[in-house]
Amino acid sequence: MAGMDQKRWIGISAGAAVAIAVAVFLALGLSKGHKDDKKMNDQPPGLTFTVADTPATLDSKKPLRCYVNGAYVGDLTLADCAKKNGVAAQALDVGLDDNGNVVAAPTGSLTPVPGAPTSATANPATPGDAAEVVPDTQAAQGPTATCMRYSGNEWNRLSDTLTLGQCARLLYDGRCVSPGSAQYGRWGEKTLRLVPHRVEISDDNATFRTLVEQGQGCAVPMVK
Repeated sequence: MAGMDQKRWIGISAGAAVAIAVAVFLALGLSKGHKDDKKMNDQPPGLTFTVADTPATLDSKKPLRCYVNGAYVGDLTLADCAKKNGVAAQALDVGLDDNGNVVAAPTGSLTPVPGAPTSATANPATPGDAAEVVPDTQAAQGPTATCMRYSGNEWNRLSDTLTLGQCARLLYDGRCVSPGSAQYGRWGEKTLRLVPHRVEISDDNATFRTLVEQGQGCAVPMVK
C-alpha cells in the first residue's frame, strides 16, 4: 500500500514538473511575442501614409497608361506615349489616376479649353461665392476683375471684384486634378487653368504659361 502511494506521488510530481515546464515555455514564447509587439507599437495608432501624386522614381522603360486626344491607347513607355502624342516626353503630365495607376497624357488633353464666356453665356454671381477667399491685404491692393468658374459646361460668375491672386485661390486652392485633366476659370479677359501641380494663365485662351505652382495638399499660394 505504501508502495502504491509512493508511486502515486511520484506520478503527481512528474506531472507537476511537466506542467511547470510547459508553463515556462509558454511564458517565454509570450514574452518574446510581446517584445515584438512593442517594436510594432512604436508607431502611433492610425498611422496614415501619404503617397505623392507623381512616382518618386519613374522607370522610363516601364509601360504606363497612355492617352492620346483624350482616349486611352494602351500601356506604353513614356517615350512611346510622347511619340504617339507628337510631343516631347517632358510635355506629358505623369502621375497617378484615381485608381492608383501610373498614367501619362498631354497637359489638359482630357479637358479641352472651353470657349471664352460672353454676357449671354455667363451665369450671374451667387451671393457668398467670394466669401471663401482668404483675405490678403497685399493681394487686395492689385487690380480687380470678374472671376468665373467653368463647370457643368457653363461659365459661372463668382465675383466682380477679385484680384488675380484671390481668384486663383478661390478657384483652385485645395483642388487636385489627375494627369491630362484640367479645370478652367477666368479672371477678366484672361483664362485660368488648373493642371497637375500648377495653375496656368492665358491671354488668348490658347497659349498657357505657369502662373503659380501648387504646394502641399494642392494649396495655391497667393500670387504676388
